[in-house]
Amino acid sequence: MTHIGQRILWTIVTLVAMGGIYLLMWRGWKKRQARQADLQPLNEIPEGVFSGEGFETVYVSTTSEGDWLDRIAVHGLGERSNARVHVAAAGVLIDREPTAVFIPAAAIRGIRLASGMAGKYLRDEGLVVITWQHGDRTLDTGVDPRHGTDELMRALEAHFAVSATERPSA
Repeated sequence: MTHIGQRILWTIVTLVAMGGIYLLMWRGWKKRQARQADLQPLNEIPEGVFSGEGFETVYVSTTSEGDWLDRIAVHGLGERSNARVHVAAAGVLIDREPTAVFIPAAAIRGIRLASGMAGKYLRDEGLVVITWQHGDRTLDTGVDPRHGTDELMRALEAHFAVSATERPSA
């Protein structure tokens, strides 16, 4: 024998609890955006510099340097998405929706492999993380190449005078 009234009550309680949790998550994200409102707008993409297919990746997120849990919430930098990474002497273009991220060559401070950052965690070091200066903040931007890290790391190392400090020896 079923107790339909009791099932309806528990369903309503569960839905209200889930709605409350989502509301708290949304408020937390909005407060994070307010705290990071001083981050200057993203760099303008230079015309005609980037061509070709680029590297197929998943844009993971951008965090404060060294704090892999402090996701940057403004300018769409905290939103995971599919992306294409283009590397040129002028810098790195992460072509993605909602906004493309251009990192000028002069702003790049380091390139490394990591096993995780806010939004993605791997067993092995499969994320390519670019450390860069944006205004008065130093940021880490991570991408997960779909076809291995070697080609993207070689392209980055060939174009920029920074060492891949945490690249494992093969």
